[in-house]
Amino acid sequence: MKAIRQLAVHQPAQYLDTEEPVAGPGEVVVQIKAAAINHRDIFVQQGLYPRMKLPVILGSDGAGVVVEAGEGVDNVWKNQEVILNPGLNWGPNPNFYGPDFKILGMPDDGTFAEYVKIEARYLHHKPNHLSFEQAAALPLTGLTAWRALMTRARLQTSHPERVLITGIGGGAALIALQIARAAGAEVWVTSGSDEKLQRAKELGATGGVIYRDADWPKTLLAQTGGNKGGYFDIIIDSAAGPGFAKLVDVAAPGGRIVFYGGTTGNITDVPPSKVFFKQLNIHGTTMGTDPEFADMVRFVEENQLVPVVDEVMPLAETEQALRKVQSGKQFGKVVLSVS
Repeated sequence: MKAIRQLAVHQPAQYLDTEEPVAGPGEVVVQIKAAAINHRDIFVQQGLYPRMKLPVILGSDGAGVVVEAGEGVDNVWKNQEVILNPGLNWGPNPNFYGPDFKILGMPDDGTFAEYVKIEARYLHHKPNHLSFEQAAALPLTGLTAWRALMTRARLQTSHPERVLITGIGGGAALIALQIARAAGAEVWVTSGSDEKLQRAKELGATGGVIYRDADWPKTLLAQTGGNKGGYFDIIIDSAAGPGFAKLVDVAAPGGRIVFYGGTTGNITDVPPSKVFFKQLNIHGTTMGTDPEFADMVRFVEENQLVPVVDEVMPLAETEQALRKVQSGKQFGKVVLSVS
């Protein structure tokens, strides 16, 4: 089969021939129809994870058709259209993953291939309203956004809450916007691009500001009502860094700030008094449990949500696709067409 292998760190991904996987007990083989790029794939290329194991087939997100069922797997899965939960072996504690937790695509071979082997318990039926390309854009970012909003921030659906999502344009931020809107929240965003702000409004955002403007918190609060109740109940962030202090400023008393990334570095210059006098709740999060994945897929299907796909590229052009995602110019997911 054709696959994208990362042979060593700081090297381009290679489009190569490799052996097809064979399903063992409790496993299936899925013919991948589409796979999606995540920053995680770039971080693997850069060797940024502990216990790196190379070479490996990259890719965490995938959608396809089950073509082989191993011993102990119900044959009902054969020929089913599926998406894969890439978070493996979370463990028994829903609050934190266990020592055996791993993500598909390193150390285990991932989805940037014509076929992938995975335990059947990580299969979920592909929502019927989604194409393979759209479905492939959902798993990793959808799970991350769902846990951030629903588990960590405890988004209330009984009454509208005001949500701020920073850095709109990435896959997790966009699906967080879609989930929050479908749950009844009023959503605002930040971006480095006026074009991305406009596109976010088309997806249901009430408004937004350019985060490169030094006074963006003041501008945003002026738009939302400021001291008259214009602060944010929930803030979903992927940047952290020095700008995190501004999130504290725009958070409502008793608000929840959840972050799942640190693209701008360490959190600095946050006055403790602003956190404890406001009674803020600050949470870190990443990925999620098997039940959370199932809940996320069910919510997407019930609300007919469609993940935003920026571009579909052939598997052979994965290296170019990785560089596009690294540039940060996309709006939505970059997806690979596989078979």
